[in-house]
Amino acid sequence: MAGPRGAGPAATVLSALAASVLLLFLAAPTVGLVGAAGAGGLRRLATDGELRAALVLTGTAAAAATLLGVLGGTPVAYLMARRAFRGRALVAALIDLPLLIPHPVAGIALLLVLGRGSPLGRTLLEAGVRLTGSRVGIVCAMLFVSAPLFVSAARETFARVDARYEAVARTLGDTPWRAFRRVTLPLAGRGLLAAAVVMWARAFSEFGAIVIITYNPKVASVLSYDRFSSYGLDEALPVAAVLVILALIPLVALRALRGEGQGMREPG
Repeated sequence: MAGPRGAGPAATVLSALAASVLLLFLAAPTVGLVGAAGAGGLRRLATDGELRAALVLTGTAAAAATLLGVLGGTPVAYLMARRAFRGRALVAALIDLPLLIPHPVAGIALLLVLGRGSPLGRTLLEAGVRLTGSRVGIVCAMLFVSAPLFVSAARETFARVDARYEAVARTLGDTPWRAFRRVTLPLAGRGLLAAAVVMWARAFSEFGAIVIITYNPKVASVLSYDRFSSYGLDEALPVAAVLVILALIPLVALRALRGEGQGMREPG
């Protein structure tokens, strides 16, 4: 019996060691990057006009993509959470597919549909809307890769809201839309906002699809890659460090929305 009894502490030690190695692997690159160039990157913001312009472009394009994703994704998420219909599994798979394909492949797929050589691209170009090499193309790339995250999180949020509340509101004379607006939307509001924050953060960090659709004007991730490929690591480090620091903002906002850590407080 000594062997099995001795396996418990050994397994605990191995698990702790594996967890420590993984945490170190995940934390060391970003902590090292910020430590090496974080201060320099923040100072660079005051003098580097190209970096500031790239950050503004990235933030505004991500906001536009998020707004479009919320407007289009909220009804889809509600439908997926509340209705059972034929082909639902296929619709869900199509929505989630952009999360699974490599992002340069996503850019190539978008270029095939929206590029100048496609019927849609030619039609839009004749109407004065150019997608490749434009801010519109950046928004499209961000929307394609990040909207599935919003839809998935919003669907789970709606699923947690008891449908009977809406049913009661309708028995009191509310239309389905009014019942949704007055009952479900307030109850799901925090979760939907958290889903939008996740979508914005994902859109802000996108590189692979954008670099295929629009190299110029440069978003921040493309600028970091451009400086690395043109000038080397020293020039890319400040830009990359700023992006890591800015990534903390949506993380903090998301955890505040979810109320993480509140349940760990000791009672007064």
